[in-house]
Amino acid sequence: MLGDSPVSVDDLRSGQSLLVAGPPMTGKYQLLFQLLGAAADRGIVVTTGDPAEDVRREFVAAAGCDPEDVAVIDCVSKQRGADVTDDDVTRYVSSPKNVTEIGMKFTDVFERFREYDDQVGVGLHSLSELLVYLDPEDVYKFTRVLTTQAKSEGWITVATIGSTMHDEQTLHTMYEPFDTVIDTREHEGQRQLRVRDGRQPASQWSDF
Repeated sequence: MLGDSPVSVDDLRSGQSLLVAGPPMTGKYQLLFQLLGAAADRGIVVTTGDPAEDVRREFVAAAGCDPEDVAVIDCVSKQRGADVTDDDVTRYVSSPKNVTEIGMKFTDVFERFREYDDQVGVGLHSLSELLVYLDPEDVYKFTRVLTTQAKSEGWITVATIGSTMHDEQTLHTMYEPFDTVIDTREHEGQRQLRVRDGRQPASQWSDF
């Protein structure tokens, strides 16, 4: 468990896919790394908002692993004009709207990491950025492929989405590829979460 929250690390070790959904400033980004760090020894993170070095630093701090154990598919640095080239643990994509390129780079790293015996955590921050450029159906198809690939190896997947940035139909489309949705909120100055997985009633809100 993470603190007193209803999120079980044991569940995360069995190929679970989770979507963290909440308004801005409710801890989605931090929770993503808490979950990945608690359940995984290595990581693959697709980032559409922060550069690779920042994402890698967050994962290493959460998981206590070495930087070379974290691969990042960086979809922002080239878009911002940075002069960057791929290396062993970083792949750069032209922009978040190029999901074909993201998928190719992810598969490249996936094939390498599946050779390890360690548990791998897959992160995606964030679906909302993809939805700025793409139709919900395209983002859904991409997310379905990514979560299916991870599940085939028994890896966990954790993604984030801004719940106040999209209409209800789009949100429900984005929920569908995931086993579990974790809602976040701020209540009386405290960040809270609840868990919904479709097989049982939503948990009570709890601090994290």
